[in-house]
Formats: sequence, C-alpha cells, structure tokens
Amino acid sequence: MAPEPIISVSGLRGIVGESLTEEVARRYATAFAEELPAGPVVIGRDGRASGAMFAEVIGAATAATGGGRRVFDAGPASTPTVGVLVRDLKAAGGVQISASHNPPQYNGIKLFSAEGRVMPAVAGQRVLDRYRTMPVAAGQRPAGATPTKIEPLTDTTSAHLRLIEQICNVDRIRSKRFRVLLDANHGAGAVLGKVLLDRLGCEAVILGATPDGAFAHTPEPTEANLAGVLKSVVDRQAAIGFCQDPDADRLAIIDERGRYIGEEKTPALCVEHVLRSGLRGPIVTNCSTSRMSEDLAAKYGVPFFRSKVGEANVVDLMLEQGALLGAEGNGGVIDPRVVLVRDSFVGMALVLDAMAARELPVSQLADELPAYAIHKTTIAVPSAEIPAALMTLERHFAGVATDTLDGLRLDWPNGAWLLVRPSNTEPIVRAIAEAPTLAEARELCEEAARAITV
Repeated sequence: MAPEPIISVSGLRGIVGESLTEEVARRYATAFAEELPAGPVVIGRDGRASGAMFAEVIGAATAATGGGRRVFDAGPASTPTVGVLVRDLKAAGGVQISASHNPPQYNGIKLFSAEGRVMPAVAGQRVLDRYRTMPVAAGQRPAGATPTKIEPLTDTTSAHLRLIEQICNVDRIRSKRFRVLLDANHGAGAVLGKVLLDRLGCEAVILGATPDGAFAHTPEPTEANLAGVLKSVVDRQAAIGFCQDPDADRLAIIDERGRYIGEEKTPALCVEHVLRSGLRGPIVTNCSTSRMSEDLAAKYGVPFFRSKVGEANVVDLMLEQGALLGAEGNGGVIDPRVVLVRDSFVGMALVLDAMAARELPVSQLADELPAYAIHKTTIAVPSAEIPAALMTLERHFAGVATDTLDGLRLDWPNGAWLLVRPSNTEPIVRAIAEAPTLAEARELCEEAARAITV
C-alpha cells in the first residue's frame, strides 16, 4: 500500500511517485473542483521538475467538473500571485502546486477559494471528506477522450505588480537606486521579483532566476541554508538581500553587512513601517510568532490579536477584526490591500520603502526593533499522552498566564513566552520559546521538556 501524503484542510504534500502520485493529485483536484461554484480555475506552480506534470493532471481533472470548466495555467508563479490571479480573473478557485520549503523530491497542492485566499477550514474539510470517500478511478479521462485544453496566461505579473505599487512610494524608492540581491533559488519568486525590483528602480542581482526547481541550496530560507548568500550580499555590495522559499510566500532578509536578519523580523519591519507612516488598524499574527509585532501595536496604540497557527486561521481573524496587516513568523506578511496570502513581494516593497523613507540601512531598522530571541525544538510525546503532558506543563508553571487557543501558551511579565503544541503528523509536541536572550528562551524549552518527560 502506498504511503499517504501529509494532508490538511488547506492542501497536501508528499514525495513525488510515492505518497504524491498522479492518482492522488487527480482525485484531490476532482474533490476540490466538485466543491466549487461555477467558474474557471487558476493553476500555478513553483518551478519544481514535477510541477508541469501535476499541472496537466490537475487541469484535466478540474476541467472535467461542473459541466466543463475553463482552466487558466499561470505556469511558474508565486503563491501570492496565484491568489491575485484568482481574484483578478474572477475565478471560482485556484490551485498552487508547491511543496513550499520541502526538499526537491516533494511536491504539494495548495487550494484557494474565490476570494484569492488559502481555502478556509470549513470549506477545506468538505474537500478533504470528499477526497477520502472518492473512488480511486474518480477524475480519470476516458480512453480516447480529447485532451483538455488548458489556457496559458500570457501575463501573470501585471495585476500583482499594480497592487504592490499602491502600498509603497515608488518614486521615493526609485530615487535611492538600491542595489538588491534577490535569492529566488530557482523557485517562482524571480518571475515577479525581477519585474518588481526593476519597477522600483533597483539594481537587481538575481540568484537562481530560472524557475526550474534546481535548488542551489536547501530551499528553506534559514541562516544555516543561506551561508553562501550571506557572503554574496557583501561581495556584491548590496544594500539588502532578500531570500524567498520556492513558492515565494516567505521572505528572509540579510542586511548590508551580510548579517542574517531572518524571517521573524520581516513582519515586524513591515508593521513598524506601516504604522509609522500613519495608517492605523488592528495587527494579527499567529500565536507562534515573535511578540515584536505585539509590542509595536502597543507602541502605536492599535489593537493586536493572535490566531491559531496556520495561514487560514490568521486570515480568518484578519477578516473578523478588519486588520491592517497580518503575519506569520516564518517571514509571511499578509497585506489585505494586495492579497489575503503571505506575500514576499509585499515584504520586499515595504522594507525598501522603509529604508527610503527614513534614509537608513536595513541593519539600523532591524536593530531598532524590540529585542527578543526565539528558540524552537521538538519533544517526543506519544499522541495519546499529549493532553496529559500539557496539563502537567500547566501545573509545573503554576501562576504563569496561560492560553489554550492552540496547544498551551504561557506568558511571563518580562515578555518571555512558551508555546507547546502537538504536531498534526508526528508523535511529538513542538516547543517554541521567546525571551529577552537566547539562553533564556532555550532554558524555557529545556525546562518544558524536563517537566513533560520526567
């Protein structure tokens, strides 16, 4: 029996040819399309070698539903761009073929609603239920049937670019002529990234500009994976380095000195700039994101809200609260003026605008942010024992403010916090701690592990 893909209400991912096969993709796409209202569907992909094959399979399955649908093929396109295209083309939904930061042997399918956002949980659960009860042969094209005609999109960037231009001062950025290094790492990010940086008057150096999935380094944009890029920023004398994951919804930043500023500070830099510019409105992050944005919301006197982990949960709360910005600490900035999707291009534009507006290097902007350090680890706990382990942890830290929105979160008066939440796929809990120093954050995680496993 073939292994099951890792699957949730917003999509799935797996190893191509093993847990993610053409049959799985066809059935999942059919289940999705059968839940959609009438209208076309947009398909994009992040550049992995298997993406074109899955686009054809998914396109054919989707086109066969609803009495026949139009299917628009965006080719290699970022995840936020797919969200923009769904809305711009008034599509019924969209599919992004991407395994995000996972290694090359993986691919995945992410679903979009007609609002151009990642499928919300209730609708996603209906798709999942339908997929799990669907016959194996569902969505197969009869032998001898005419191949599905999928319509390629000749312009996938203009609509997204226009929206981004409206949230920053293009002329101000252009006047600075920033030299920018963009590490797209052979993902989809360079497709719009080059166009955007040119429009902003930047001298752009693009690494991995061809979206062919031939990753030059492990695709997750962490400090350990970006050692060569850190050096390139200095060698090219760039004012800033931007690093994307393969589907370009996450953004890590390197300063002009080759220092990894990272992903947690990306949302905070954007929140600080937008609020400093005079705009006001609620800020939303998930409960595992740095409290930097919470501190900045307090500084500027705007409401702050935390959601459960997961992009769809952040967007749900943003819509409920009428948020100005939303974010996840993995470098995902969500600006509803552009699209209700994590968007590395929004992050790039807002950070460049902040540098231009204040005439300061990104290193100084980052150093002005509230100072915290995050430590992340995992703790082995059998799934059946996780509820008892969280209760044990709550008793161990008696007197500390608790929140059970998503797992167990504890908050201390000095700004430190600890979140322990179960994995959806493994017999572990994930422990994330933030504190004024890395040593304090690490000790919180270690103390939690000792309390749970004693």
